[in-house]
Amino acid sequence: MCSNILNEEKFKELEEFIDSLHSKEGALIEVLHKAQGIFGYLSKEVQIFIGEKLNIPISKVYGVITFYSYFTTEPRGKYVINVCMGTACFVRGSGAILKEFEDVLNIKSGETTPDGKFTLEILRCVGACGLAPVVTINNKVYGHFKKEQVEEILSKYSDEEVLSLD
Repeated sequence: MCSNILNEEKFKELEEFIDSLHSKEGALIEVLHKAQGIFGYLSKEVQIFIGEKLNIPISKVYGVITFYSYFTTEPRGKYVINVCMGTACFVRGSGAILKEFEDVLNIKSGETTPDGKFTLEILRCVGACGLAPVVTINNKVYGHFKKEQVEEILSKYSDEEVLSLD
């Protein structure tokens, strides 16, 4: 029952956001960003709601979601780990870093740990080639990353008391 009330509040927040827009035409990406911020991901239920509120077909909503890699239709972990696999990062060992994260977390890229704490993803390029290889966790950038740092950084995030690593 509590989750239903929470879900209703989230839909109400999204509806208020949509209603506050000066023009709904061309607002799909803005609304999707807001919805993902509210819900954490874009479920089919959320997609239908957005389509109805913006008066556009759900196929268009889904098409935009699947075109842009920022959007996700699956729940993500509390901490989203991205390993850059761009050329500079790859030649400096990001493949081994990704493999180490997969081995330690016991998940593959694109998956979330069963406890919902970590999601592991690949980025094509972070745009910080001078820091290669690069790993980001919830948009915090870790440059010159080494596979030997994987367990240490995961344990720091697992402690949950340390939210900012300097």
